[in-house]
Amino acid sequence: MGMQTIYLIIWGVIFAAMIIAELTSLQFISIWFAAGAAAAFIAALIGTEMWVQLMVFGVTSLVLLIFTRPLLRKFRIENDEPTDININVGRTAVVIEDINNSTGKGRARLDGVDWKAVSLDNSIIPQDSIVEVGEIKGTRLYVLPTKTK
Repeated sequence: MGMQTIYLIIWGVIFAAMIIAELTSLQFISIWFAAGAAAAFIAALIGTEMWVQLMVFGVTSLVLLIFTRPLLRKFRIENDEPTDININVGRTAVVIEDINNSTGKGRARLDGVDWKAVSLDNSIIPQDSIVEVGEIKGTRLYVLPTKTK
C-alpha cells in the first residue's frame, strides 16, 4: 500500500468523522471541515504531496467557515418560546428565609418549590415578604420586593 493510498484513507476517515459529528450535533461546525477533507481527498487523488493536501484542507475549511457561517446564521430559526422556568418570571413568591446578598443567604417558595433567592436591587428582604420574580438563572430566583398597598 503506497503513501497516496494511505492519504486517501486518512482523508476519507476524516470526512466520514466530520459528517457523523455534524449529523449528531446539527450545529454547522463540522460540515466545513468535512468539505475541507473532501477537497484534500481530491488533492490526494491527483497525487499532490501531503503538505499541499494539508494546505487545501486548511484553506478550504477556513474560507467556507468565514464566508458561509454568517450567511447561515441569518436564516437560523430562533426558538423564542419560553421554557417552563421562564414562564415563572413576573410571578410572585414568598420569602421563607431572609434574603441578604452580602451573606449569600435567602430562599423563596414559588408554587410549593423552594428556591435559592437573590435580591435584584441588593436590598435585604425579610422572611414572609412577597417578592416578584425578575429572572431565573440556573437554580436561583432573582427577585424584587413587591410594593405594599
